[in-house]
Amino acid sequence: MSFDVSLIIELALLGLATGFLAGLLGIGGGMLLVPFITLIMSQRGVAGDLSIKMAIATSMATILFTSIASVRAHDQHGAVRWDLVRGLAPGVVLGAAAASLGVFALLKGSVLAVVFGVFVGFSATQMFLGRKPAASRQMPGTPGQLAAGGVIGFLSGLVGAGGGFISVPFMTWCNIAMHNAVATSAALGFPIALSNALGYAIGGQSVSGLPAGSFGYIWLPALGVIASCSVLTAPLGARAAHRLPVNRLKRIFASVLYALAAYMLYKGLHGA
Repeated sequence: MSFDVSLIIELALLGLATGFLAGLLGIGGGMLLVPFITLIMSQRGVAGDLSIKMAIATSMATILFTSIASVRAHDQHGAVRWDLVRGLAPGVVLGAAAASLGVFALLKGSVLAVVFGVFVGFSATQMFLGRKPAASRQMPGTPGQLAAGGVIGFLSGLVGAGGGFISVPFMTWCNIAMHNAVATSAALGFPIALSNALGYAIGGQSVSGLPAGSFGYIWLPALGVIASCSVLTAPLGARAAHRLPVNRLKRIFASVLYALAAYMLYKGLHGA
C-alpha cells in the first residue's frame, strides 16, 4: 500500500478531528479512529480481517501520546488519584497482556469488529442519555482493584480504547468524585496503551500481508500522522468545551457513534 499525499491528508484530518473531539467531549480516540482507519486500509487493498486488527492496534498506540498530555493537565489541578492508579495499574497490565498477546491474535477480525460495534453502541447510549452510575459503595481493596484493572485492560485491548468508558463509571460507582475519576482514568490510559501496544507489536510479528511501515499490527505511518495532528487540536477542543453546549454536542456525537457502530457491525457480520 503506497503512502501518498491523499492518504497523508486523510490521516491528518482524522487526527485533527479526533484531537478536537477528545478535548471537547472528553472521549477517547478509539471510537473514531478504529472505524475510519479500517475504512482507509480496506479501500487501499488491505484484507478486511487484517485491517480491523491493525486499526485497533494503531488506535491504541496513539493513546500513548495523547494520554501524556492529558494526565499532565489533570495533575496540575491535583485531580489524579495516584493511589488508585497504583492499585489498578497492575491488573490493567495483566489484562492488557492477556488481550493483546493472546486473545487478540486468536480471534478473527470479524469477531473483534462485532465486539467493537457493541461496545461503541453501548457507549453512545450512555453518552446520549447522559447516564451516570449511582454511587453506592467504596473502592474495593487490593484484590478487588487488581481484578477491576484486569477487566479494564482486557476489554481495552479488544476494542482499541483507552478504558475511560469502563474505568470512569466503575470509579464513580465506588464514590470517587467525577473529576477525580476522569483524571485517574486519563492516568491509567498510559499503562493501558503501553501494555497493549507492546502486545500488538509482538503478537503481529509473524503475520503475513502486513502493509509497508508496519510494526506488528501497528501501522507506524498512520500512528505518526494521527498522533502529531491530534495533539495540536486537543487543547482547542478543551478550550471550546467552556464556551459550547457540551451536553447537546454529546448527544449529536452519540448519533455519529451509532453510525460508526453500525458500520463495524456490518463489517463483522459480513466477515469483514
